[in-house]
Amino acid sequence: MRKLPKEPRLAKRRKQLNRSGAGNALSFTFLALLGLAMLFPFVYAINNAFKPLNELFIYPPKLFVQHPTSDNFTQLFTLMSESSVAFTRYIYNTLFITVTGTFGHVIFASLAGFVLSKYEFPGRKAIFTVVTTSLMFISQITGIINYITISQLGILDTAFAVILPAFGSSMGVFLMKQFVDSMIPNPVLESAQVDGAGLLRIFWKIVMPMVKPAWITLIIFDIQALWNIDGGIYLISEQNKTLSYALSQITASGISRTGVASAASVIIMTVPIITFIISQSNVVETMAASGIKE
Repeated sequence: MRKLPKEPRLAKRRKQLNRSGAGNALSFTFLALLGLAMLFPFVYAINNAFKPLNELFIYPPKLFVQHPTSDNFTQLFTLMSESSVAFTRYIYNTLFITVTGTFGHVIFASLAGFVLSKYEFPGRKAIFTVVTTSLMFISQITGIINYITISQLGILDTAFAVILPAFGSSMGVFLMKQFVDSMIPNPVLESAQVDGAGLLRIFWKIVMPMVKPAWITLIIFDIQALWNIDGGIYLISEQNKTLSYALSQITASGISRTGVASAASVIIMTVPIITFIISQSNVVETMAASGIKE
């Protein structure tokens, strides 16, 4: 029986390329649909902010605004100017909490993650076990303990009542420890020690530049959390309240301020989104590097 001639290599390669092209197209389509689904809440919120009141309650609801208006923002700024406390005070409180809490958490988490990753000491594994276990608990569970601690420290009703718990967030320690494990080889640190570099110099000159994507990712998470915080039970005086609290009070007056609430939600989400857009390349790099093993 005569054998069929072998298929040319070029034809095989073309088939492989075609299959690869089809797979890429399918992957692109899936990711595009996923991206649109994630973008939908943001688009919907922006359109709602520019809708007049009658369009907000139309049924069936429409995604895009038909008769855009800036009345919602105008009314929001009017209400802000009528506040008993200067609205710039709320903005200052939020900026101070966000910047200070983010900076302190990044430094603390980076130091702790570096030491837990690269140095042996008694109780090292037990400490990291506590860190990973604490990730299972939401803030409401530890709220009472935090309140008692902050009250005994005498910083209740101050910005540091919100900032201090942010310093000790276990998520940052876990992220930095895992990233240092993956991205910083021990020979690099040993070479620095041989050259006479101390612990802090190694941390600032070698570790922090190499884990830049990780701490930028941590900055994004912290800004998102702290910018939207309302102070909860820790901030009592009106002059110590945050921007999120002030906007929630302005918009908590029934359906007549639904448009104002939509405008306020856009203002609140703007800062975290801009921060993420500026730093998204570092976030992707962090997620990719988290799976690298030596």
